[in-house]
Amino acid sequence: MFAKLNAMLKENRKTIVFTEGTDHRILNATERLLADGLIGVVLVGNVEAVKAAAAKDGYNIEGAQILDPATYEGMDAMVEKMVELRKGKMSPEDCRKNLMMGNYFGTMLVKMGVADALLGGATYSTADTVRPALQLIKTKPGNSIVSSCFIMARDKADGTQELLAMGDCAINIHPTDDNLVEIAKETAQCAKTFGIDPKVAFLSFSTKGSAKDDEVTKVQNAVAKAKEVMDVPVDGEMQFDAAVAPEVGQLKFPGSPVAGQANTFIFPDVTAGNIGYKIAQRLGGFAAYGPILLGLNAPINDLSRGCNADEVYKMAIITCALA
Repeated sequence: MFAKLNAMLKENRKTIVFTEGTDHRILNATERLLADGLIGVVLVGNVEAVKAAAAKDGYNIEGAQILDPATYEGMDAMVEKMVELRKGKMSPEDCRKNLMMGNYFGTMLVKMGVADALLGGATYSTADTVRPALQLIKTKPGNSIVSSCFIMARDKADGTQELLAMGDCAINIHPTDDNLVEIAKETAQCAKTFGIDPKVAFLSFSTKGSAKDDEVTKVQNAVAKAKEVMDVPVDGEMQFDAAVAPEVGQLKFPGSPVAGQANTFIFPDVTAGNIGYKIAQRLGGFAAYGPILLGLNAPINDLSRGCNADEVYKMAIITCALA
């Protein structure tokens, strides 16, 4: 998977901003990214503090750009732009105060074209990463929500990788049928970036009307709408075994272009999605990459506060590939 993404970035180099420039995991990943020559790096933080943190742990970050909100020369223009984006909801003073924080400052660096993508959350919460993105980067035209997916990867005996996409596993707690359609469209598009040819299964505890419930009806409505607007195989509602096991799929859902061969899974709510990807990760031996935020006008991604340096490195590559 990463060989494909690295090749993309070598042809079209991108720059990522890390909002937590003094974190040792960020600095470790920065050293590796710069050594690879794949990605330009912007570190947010006090210049001397960032350099001291790197020196303390022996990280070579020469080549990274370090930008401090307190001394940034373009701050006045950034404040003016943020006031415009917030459309009277925040005063210039409020905007300047928020821009002293790495999450808002980093997001505006992306908005103003200084960087192509952002990765945060090593110390910030998911909400603190998503909120500035919604306010400043905003959702794509036609999208009403931000969603997320995980790319799941597992090595096979023949040396290839099995790749799956799962959404939404982190953001939308109670999605509507229209939300599920947006999630499916964005997840399928993300899957393509990673070389997955999407076959999209809308999951449920019911297969083809085997159970009756409002939650089943929601998924059925989403499937009907998705088939009208998506250009990849889509089907449902179906249980997970019908989605992945050919013999079960043809028994429970005969004639389906997806049943038994799905590789892109749309969960009915975040509870199912979060449990599902973690079962695949912990019991199925899949590596989980994400949450990858979907539906924004630029790639903004969130790290787990328990992440390690290797996860930062890989998520930076994924985030820039999406740019």
